[in-house]
Amino acid sequence: MVAIVFCYFFVGEAPASKDITWGVDFSQMQAESLGLNWKGVYLAIINDLGVKNIKLHTQWDWVEGRKGDYYFDDIDWQLARAKANGVKVVYVVGMKSGRWPECHTPTWLSTLSVAQQQEELLKYIKEVVLRYKNNDAIINWQVENEPLFKFGQCPLWYYDGGNFLEKEIQLVKFLDPSRPVIVSDSGEQSSWFEAAKVADIVGITMYREVWAHITDGFGFNFSSFLSPVTYWRKALIIKKIFGKDVICIELQAEPWASKPFYDVPLAEQAKTMNPEIFKKNIEYAKNTGLDKFYLWGVEWWYWMKTTQNQPQIWDEAKILF
Repeated sequence: MVAIVFCYFFVGEAPASKDITWGVDFSQMQAESLGLNWKGVYLAIINDLGVKNIKLHTQWDWVEGRKGDYYFDDIDWQLARAKANGVKVVYVVGMKSGRWPECHTPTWLSTLSVAQQQEELLKYIKEVVLRYKNNDAIINWQVENEPLFKFGQCPLWYYDGGNFLEKEIQLVKFLDPSRPVIVSDSGEQSSWFEAAKVADIVGITMYREVWAHITDGFGFNFSSFLSPVTYWRKALIIKKIFGKDVICIELQAEPWASKPFYDVPLAEQAKTMNPEIFKKNIEYAKNTGLDKFYLWGVEWWYWMKTTQNQPQIWDEAKILF
């Protein structure tokens, strides 16, 4: 039995995808953390790289820094530029929306009870969906970011087995039944079953060169041993059992170091991402049989190009798009 399972998940090749869609994940916060003009980065992604698919990471604490006072100007601008340029957007809405510390909660939330916190989160989601449900640039809502994968600094109640996640999804679908909802999950550390139970589309991550954290300040670089066909076979199971499609919502294209990569030397960054690893990750992705990928790290490519005079990955991405 062990041999059969091993062969199924690790042996063989996935069928080649005839038409792959490539996109990027974009975080305004990440661009600003790198000391960049985030609007300049966003416009370069569209106008210079030629990207036509963007997964937009938004933050609750930025939008509702003061309870009941919503600031949507920056998101309005991003969606307007997308619409004007024919860019299709996956909009991430929720508490855990990507980038460290993963859960981006307003400071005022901590003074409330668990029930009140959950109520406020649903209010926030409602504000977002009602504001943007008629925006043609948005093709999917992604509810939360890896909400079933215990990673990041989140309230204790957040990982409750998916019960509250279901409430969030039900609210989004009630307010806007026109768009399929994506739920993302770890590509390497999950069966994807729980995400498939509640999602219209399962979004998975794909990380090849990572920092394995043991304790603060101690760990090691780790290369994934998974075969490309592993993802294809898992996706077949999800399709067979749940009737859901699987896409790669995060394909590693930036370093993963022991701390934020802009605080580590370039030589250390290069251990987990450099032009050769970038090319290998693209070829690996092509061999998984999946047909949609959003690359994680476009802000870093721009930072390398404009502040470190190393445009190689940016230029390679131009060819891809």
